[in-house]
Amino acid sequence: MDTCRYPLSYLISFLLFLFHSEIACHPSGKRPCRMQVFRIWDINQKTFYLRNNQLVAGYLQGSNTKLEEKLDVVPIEPHTVFLGIHGGKLCLSCVKSGDETRLQLEAVNITDLSKNKDQDKRFTFILSDSGPTTRFESAACPGWFLCTALEADRPVSFTNTPEEAMTVTKFYFQKD
Repeated sequence: MDTCRYPLSYLISFLLFLFHSEIACHPSGKRPCRMQVFRIWDINQKTFYLRNNQLVAGYLQGSNTKLEEKLDVVPIEPHTVFLGIHGGKLCLSCVKSGDETRLQLEAVNITDLSKNKDQDKRFTFILSDSGPTTRFESAACPGWFLCTALEADRPVSFTNTPEEAMTVTKFYFQKD
């Protein structure tokens, strides 16, 4: 078998070209914003809505269906995203304080976040698909998953026991 060998200098030139092209296209180091809107509901059919500035999961019917919050999603890399609501003006974050890990909505523009900033890691979620459902794990707090309670109209939160029967960590996640 005849193999083609290029001098190492060609490889180096090619890599420098790619690196330079990436920097030239994104001089600030920010990725292009490709915010997309998704519907999300848990496997028990509870949708997200905002109540007293807190994200809640419940059964919305009739005229209340207009309260449904859709997720604004900016992909960072494969299976990693930033999540927000209200046009990306309120972002979901994972905040750890002492022994408590909680979901917080922060008034941050989703398009201003960067995967390269340590302070933005709390806004980063890792998606893992299992058939038609998706789980959202916090990048800032590994092992903590976005969840809903079995009861309706309870706050969306985090759990570090995703298989526990009292919480739901599997969601349907559909582009709107």
